[in-house]
Amino acid sequence: MSLRSEILEQPAVLDRLFRTQKDHAGEMAQTIRDRGVRSIFLAARGTSDNAGLYAKYLFGSMNRLPVALAAPSLFTAYETPPNLEGHLVVGISQSGQSPDIVSVITEGRRQGAMTLAITNDPSSPLAKQAEMVLDTGAGPEKAIAATKTYTTQLLAIALLSAAMTDDPRLFEVLERLPHLVEETLGLETTIKSAAQRYRYMNQCVVIGRGYNYATAFEWALKLKEMTYVVAEPYSSADFLHGPIAIISHGFPVLAVAPQGAVSDNVNSLLSILVEEHGAELVVVSNDPSALERATTPLPLPTDLPE
Repeated sequence: MSLRSEILEQPAVLDRLFRTQKDHAGEMAQTIRDRGVRSIFLAARGTSDNAGLYAKYLFGSMNRLPVALAAPSLFTAYETPPNLEGHLVVGISQSGQSPDIVSVITEGRRQGAMTLAITNDPSSPLAKQAEMVLDTGAGPEKAIAATKTYTTQLLAIALLSAAMTDDPRLFEVLERLPHLVEETLGLETTIKSAAQRYRYMNQCVVIGRGYNYATAFEWALKLKEMTYVVAEPYSSADFLHGPIAIISHGFPVLAVAPQGAVSDNVNSLLSILVEEHGAELVVVSNDPSALERATTPLPLPTDLPE
């Protein structure tokens, strides 16, 4: 089992997750509504933490729920957990083994809060401690670097959010996701060729905003973890306030910039980076204006919702 093979499994595992967990997500959403949950307290580490960052934007925008990302050390090292009354306490972990994340769920349950585990192992300590479990069902991950387990976490979060809105049109969009992922994976030859240009890159910044702020963090993490590149993620809004000073001619900037509510802001930054700083852009987008600015454009499906 190679990293590439697990990447290519994503359409199948996403389709399986949608089919097996859609109704279960609906049942959980009804329980959440019945309990009158008004906020979410979320704990995760590493790649799962980036899935949590996506959840912060999604539950905030689609469900109007504030999301707080936990500081697990408060539960373990400091032994001073916050008051979790009235929260939905969510733990996200591929393995379900992280003691920090398990401790947050355990404390949430002790305080009488509603608890949910999103995990790839429904028999894990995290799942056993939680009141509800959303099984991502990605199958064994042998390649260490999370790929299919990350995207299934994102879909699990999206399924729950869609169920909580009770809008069937959202499920229609999510049902198309495996096909859209398969279409994107068709870029493999183009990407393989483009990657040669950056083979000796030792530093870069990664830009995203909104839903794709999480994508910037995950992209940067993958570069650090697998290629040892010093990659720093930023919001396009934050990057203008100081960090842009590091950009000189030819400095690589990787941007995820699909069409959507924040595309004008991201495109404005990309223009400044090219025209005023001479940055070298790698852009993942379905926005023609963003792709035109790139030295290396990587086009997403045109009908992919933000």
